[in-house]
Amino acid sequence: MMDPTTDNAGQTGDPGNARAALEALRAEIAKAVVGQDPAVTGLVVALLCRGHVLLEGVPGVAKTLLVRALASALELDTKRVQFTPDLMPSDVTGSLVYDARTAEFSFQPGPVFTNLLLADEINRTPPKTQSSLLEAMEERQVTVDGTPRPLPEPFLVAATQNPVEYEGTYPLPEAQLDRFLLKLTIPLPSRQDEIDVLTRHASGFNPRDLRAAGVRPVANAADLDAARAAVAKTTVSPEITAYVVDICRATRESPSLTLGVSPRGATALLATSRAWAWLTGRDYVTPDDVKALALPTLRHRVQLRPEAEMEGVTADSVINAILAHVPVPR
Repeated sequence: MMDPTTDNAGQTGDPGNARAALEALRAEIAKAVVGQDPAVTGLVVALLCRGHVLLEGVPGVAKTLLVRALASALELDTKRVQFTPDLMPSDVTGSLVYDARTAEFSFQPGPVFTNLLLADEINRTPPKTQSSLLEAMEERQVTVDGTPRPLPEPFLVAATQNPVEYEGTYPLPEAQLDRFLLKLTIPLPSRQDEIDVLTRHASGFNPRDLRAAGVRPVANAADLDAARAAVAKTTVSPEITAYVVDICRATRESPSLTLGVSPRGATALLATSRAWAWLTGRDYVTPDDVKALALPTLRHRVQLRPEAEMEGVTADSVINAILAHVPVPR
């Protein structure tokens, strides 16, 4: 792992340097966020896969701080949208504005025209505004007045939400959920982690000033390009491909689910498994890689039957049962 105090400028284009830069992201984020290693890993995997991330957790578990720390550790353009009940789609995508001097309409880009968009508390805005991100997340463009406008590359949406059982929230529709590569659950910290959080605050840590906390850029777009090129070369055997398909098909046959994983979900699981394999230093995918990414990649792509939900069954428990049942290739 590279020393996070070493300047990363100029170390681009090489997969080894790219892996070191992405590993250094963890060290930078850890300056602001205690614990939450699975969520940090998920964000890095999403960057490698050109995917989007939904972070879910109760208020106060550092969801927004986690994304802000990631943005501060990347040399990428970042914008934030606070989703509220009165937010309009044009507030996200942009709109045509009349210029009296030229007597013409000109396009005023919205905050979605960035590399890393923090969609904060996305489920506090109605579905109409939530849907403004559908085209951007899938096709990486925004169409206004019939004209498609491409988004910058790289482009990643990191959305936060509170659980839907809390007041003032709107559940995301299935079409929106399916466009997120990963759904990461942010748990309450352990006792020791919470002690560390309070100790930092007692020592003067200010979560609104990450630069003062020492968080600085250690990776850039060139590092991501080199890393993605290396991930694309990671070998996937026919047995692993069949294993991924069998897992996803099993969700469609589960008696606890009304909606199973689509082929898009199977493709996503294969992509995240390759990224995780590369991050751990291998150029081939194993069944353990698939198992490691199955929950965050699939949990938001299935829908529980009401009777199963009343019995306390969760999406995670169904997927874990499927992983235990589907034969693992040798």
